[in-house]
Order: sequence, then structure tokens, then C-alpha cells
Amino acid sequence: MEIIRSWLIAPANRPEYIYKFATLGADCSVMDLEDGTPEPYKNATRDNLPAMVTRLRSEGLVKGLYLRVNHPRTEHYPRDLAAAAAAGVDGVCIPKLNTVAELHAAVQVLAPAEDKLQRRFKIIGGIESALGVLNVSEIAFADPRLIGLYFGGEDFATDLLGARRTREGLEVLYARSRIVLAAKAARICAIDQGVLEIHDDERFRYDSEQARNLGYDGKVCLNPKQVVLANELFSPTKEEVAFSRRLVEASRAAEARGIGTIAFEGMMVDGPLLKRSEHIIAMASK
Repeated sequence: MEIIRSWLIAPANRPEYIYKFATLGADCSVMDLEDGTPEPYKNATRDNLPAMVTRLRSEGLVKGLYLRVNHPRTEHYPRDLAAAAAAGVDGVCIPKLNTVAELHAAVQVLAPAEDKLQRRFKIIGGIESALGVLNVSEIAFADPRLIGLYFGGEDFATDLLGARRTREGLEVLYARSRIVLAAKAARICAIDQGVLEIHDDERFRYDSEQARNLGYDGKVCLNPKQVVLANELFSPTKEEVAFSRRLVEASRAAEARGIGTIAFEGMMVDGPLLKRSEHIIAMASK
């Protein structure tokens, strides 16, 4: 499973932002043709994609470069997908993905270019509506190109027609939980909602801790500082890694003596905790 801790997005029509991607250290860098690019600029920006991708590649951004296309119910959708394929990005992000059919429509456009590039395009789906949340279990398993899902909390709350946004986030907790559950069942990455208060680091940390406790792997980032925070907050701490290594060592020693469940530092340890510890160690080694 590919892990994305930081999912950085910037308007595709603003090259002064896009060309910084190669230096910012995000796991996933997203050129935004949807909300970030105003309607009058979409066609020209689409035409400029190959030049932007070529420059980013030359500056060292060799992986994790995505295009967020316009959502599937717009006239731009097939043209954006074709432009993404022609430009040779690593993948596409599909916002407001509501159905499996919309995902399959993207695959039909992208697949012919895969032979030429000798690789598959990766797809990250945005679940941002009530309908998308209801269908997320089917979407998560619909195609092997789908490597992750991101939760669009603001669009989802708007789609509920009356939900109030709160610091605690109870208004989106069910959707947030259902999306991460579907992603993990399908063994794909789960990326949590963005934090609009871009200068409030404490707010970002609070929301990220909530997300990590739910099982999310990373966070939508709206500026470079949030990338630094997300990479930190969604990586194991030194304390977590040290504890996990001690636990695995003790468990393996007990297993060699034919013991499956042990007492370790005041805890009862068996299979599930051992697996979590092994996952933490694996994440730390990446």
C-alpha cells in the first residue's frame, strides 16, 4: 500500500506556485484544474500542462505528480483526463467522485496512453458528497489504479445543506470514518480533509491527531508549512518506533519458546498489537 502523508495542492494556472513543488517535500504534489483554476483560465492551463510537467521533471520531481481534474459531471472532465495522459503526470485526482461509473469513465480515457508510457496511471478519488460517502465502499474496490481516497470535508458539509462546521468535527465524523474504513478494507491510502486556517498550526495539529487516531495516513495540505507538519504528524515518533521494536523483539523471543501471548511493559500483547508494531517499524524505515 502506498502511503501519502502530505497531499499538497496548488492552482494549476499559477506556475509560480507549481514550480516550487520540487523543493517542498510533499509525498503527493497536485496541480489543481478544478476549484483552484478559474473557469476562463482552464483551457489555456490545460494546454500548458506538458511544459509544466517537463520543467518539474527536470527539476527533480520524479514521482508523486498529479493533476486534479474537474469533477466528472462537467464538460471539462474528459478533456482534463486526456490532457493529464498526454502530459505524462503520475496520476489524476478525481474530485467529487460519486459513483463507480465515473471512475470507470476515467480509466477508459487513461488506459490507451498506458502502453505508450509503459506504466499505469494512478488515481486518487475525492469523496466529497453524501452520494460519494454512500457509494465509497464500492468505489474503493472498483479498479487497481485507485491508490487512495481523500476526504473533502468542506464540500461534504456544504452538500448536507445545513451542517455547521465545528472544531470538533462531529458533523463530518461519520463520513470521515466511513471513508477511512473503505480505504483500509481495500488496502489503499486514506488522506484526510484540509484545514482552511492555513496559519493556525495548532488547529492543523489537532485535526491531524484526530485523523491519525481514526486511521488516516496523511492530510490535504494547502501550503508548504502544512506539508512539514503533515510529514511529521503522520510519521511514527521516535518513542513509538522504540516501543515497537522492543515489543517485536520480546514477542519473537516468546514465540521461539512457544508462547503466543505475553505481558510486556504492563500490557497484554498478542497478535493484533504485534502487527501494529510491525507496521510502525515498516513506516519508519521508508
